[in-house]
Amino acid sequence: FLVGYSVVALNHVIDFKEKKQEIIKPVSPSELFPSLPIVQGTSKRIKVLTRLTLVVSDPSHCNLLRSTSANIRLYDIIAVFPKTEKLFHIACTTLDVDLVCINVTEKLPFYFRRPPVNMAIDRGIYFELLYTPAIKDSTMRRYTISNAISLMQICKGKNIVISSAAERPLELRGPYDVANLGLLFGLSESEAKAAVSTNCRATVLHGETRKSACGVVYTVKKPRKVEEEETTLPACKKAKTEA
Repeated sequence: FLVGYSVVALNHVIDFKEKKQEIIKPVSPSELFPSLPIVQGTSKRIKVLTRLTLVVSDPSHCNLLRSTSANIRLYDIIAVFPKTEKLFHIACTTLDVDLVCINVTEKLPFYFRRPPVNMAIDRGIYFELLYTPAIKDSTMRRYTISNAISLMQICKGKNIVISSAAERPLELRGPYDVANLGLLFGLSESEAKAAVSTNCRATVLHGETRKSACGVVYTVKKPRKVEEEETTLPACKKAKTEA
């Protein structure tokens, strides 16, 4: 926890290829950590979220997300990993999820199309890219960069989240290092920074909206522009300023 993150998510993955699984209640962080560590440079403890990722390879697998299971509502973030173009379209257009995961370990079997991607963006859904495979293996690095650039050509860098999916501490990288990796994925500098900061926060807020079935609003103080300040000056002061 010395890499600079203040929020992490524990991921529970359901993959139908392994066996028939049901959605269980998320494990409480208090059961795993007797005492949460302090965030580097602050006096606050790190925040631990729960996340459910459903790997879908058949349309019937999506029924779990369409169900009214009480356990689904207990997760802070819901993600779906579609394996086919049809399932990617369904995830972007109809499923009530927060994240759509992009395969980075092999060549995509389909091309990204603009209509479903734009609809996902309009619905407030974010696309997740993993960086851990890119630092573990040269072949997966090539697939990660190739698939990411294909997505960027369609979404233009919007609604991207870069996360680790790390299983060991050595696979973690700090936020600035991850943002630099984002440049290799086809993101601009500002988009890469957003992919590890504001977009992540927006994903969590989208999850809160999904859980509560109502909107979540947060405000950001906007600095006043010089032009706006000038228009608010009295006429006499404007004259002196212009003189």
